[in-house]
Amino acid sequence: MTPDNPTPSRTAHIRALALRDPAAAEAPLAALLADLFAIKPLNLTVNLDQYSLNSLNGFFDTQDGAFFFKFHQEEGEEGMAGEYYRADILARAGLPVDQPVLMSTLPGEQILIYRRRDEPRFSDVLRTLDLADDPVSRAIAVEAERQLSQSLSATYRDTLHPISAAEASAEPIHRLFHERLIDRAPYAFPGGRYRDFYVGQSFPLPGHVLEWDDLSTRRFTVNGLTYASTLGELFTAAEERLRPEHLADAGGVVAHGDAHNANVWFSREGERATLSYFDPAFAGEHVPSLLAEIKTSFHNIFAHPFWLYEPSLASEWFSAEMALEPGRLIVETDWRLSPIRAELLAVKAREVWRPLLADLKNSNMLPPDWRQVIRLGLFLCPTLVMNLRAGVRAHTEISSLIGLCVAVMVGSAPVEGDDTVTRFLEAIDPDRRPGL
Repeated sequence: MTPDNPTPSRTAHIRALALRDPAAAEAPLAALLADLFAIKPLNLTVNLDQYSLNSLNGFFDTQDGAFFFKFHQEEGEEGMAGEYYRADILARAGLPVDQPVLMSTLPGEQILIYRRRDEPRFSDVLRTLDLADDPVSRAIAVEAERQLSQSLSATYRDTLHPISAAEASAEPIHRLFHERLIDRAPYAFPGGRYRDFYVGQSFPLPGHVLEWDDLSTRRFTVNGLTYASTLGELFTAAEERLRPEHLADAGGVVAHGDAHNANVWFSREGERATLSYFDPAFAGEHVPSLLAEIKTSFHNIFAHPFWLYEPSLASEWFSAEMALEPGRLIVETDWRLSPIRAELLAVKAREVWRPLLADLKNSNMLPPDWRQVIRLGLFLCPTLVMNLRAGVRAHTEISSLIGLCVAVMVGSAPVEGDDTVTRFLEAIDPDRRPGL
């Protein structure tokens, strides 16, 4: 069901209220649901969810049963290109996806209503394994991921096709990447979240406070590895290479586009589990292929354990110290991927990325700079999903420094040596012989 005439931008107002006081958002949210769907929500609660960095979800009842709501809200989405919540796209492609029972798709009023489910989200299952690894439960989770990844890989293979610059540009997935770097009317770079989060700001870090003009020009050395590109260079490269019209060169696929594991149900029966998607806010039929798995790869793996979604917990579990040398920022940290995240990365490389890149190569659609495209997409995930400055929202000085290091690690190759990301890119290289 799609309402004809919603009032613009009420979701933005409600989300702003919820960030300050979830209870204060309940009355206007109930009014919105009543207006949009002609229902009478009862017992409405906003879910205090660490994964809802740019969205809001919760529960309510009606005389017809119990329901779960979720909406994603972007700055200025009333003028966005493309349409949100094309929920049927994934189902038509054969992917497991929970279909909403009610839906509003107009910009500023994007909201989905689902029947409430008792299953956990995959993100909750994995957080438990981050906190206390259990080999049996880890094996079940990894196998569920492997099965979903194989289904996803088959969908990418079946739907890969050449796309035009116009088709690439019309996909809403760019709201998660390039459009967070810029102002649209008039066009300006730096703009958007990049300008608001970083440009001209001061960064409290362990033992130091650095201004952006200084921090953005320093090369990072993390645990002995010096990275080739600075933060400023990575943002500038991303603005150019990740322009929507520039991403048509690698074709398009049907994709969810934002399948972080807080958008994935985990259904377990005995020693077997299956995964299914929901909240396809950025689903599309012409999603640029090299962007399709970026959010999934970063937010389900490199954002963990803890530092992005639970910075205070990360600051208890891990340490990060820094020193300054001319033009360099030297960091020592014990942050690392947990066993479950390392296994998920291996599955993602073997079951999704390597077959996709091989298909692109065989179709003459693999750009020579595919590594840079992947890296720049990964780089924008942590830097623009949430302000990484300490003292803004939840980040501490330690989690801020860890986050900046992870952003540089995924965005830039080391000058010498290798790390988790360079080994991942080597593993998915379609020119690499199997077994090497």
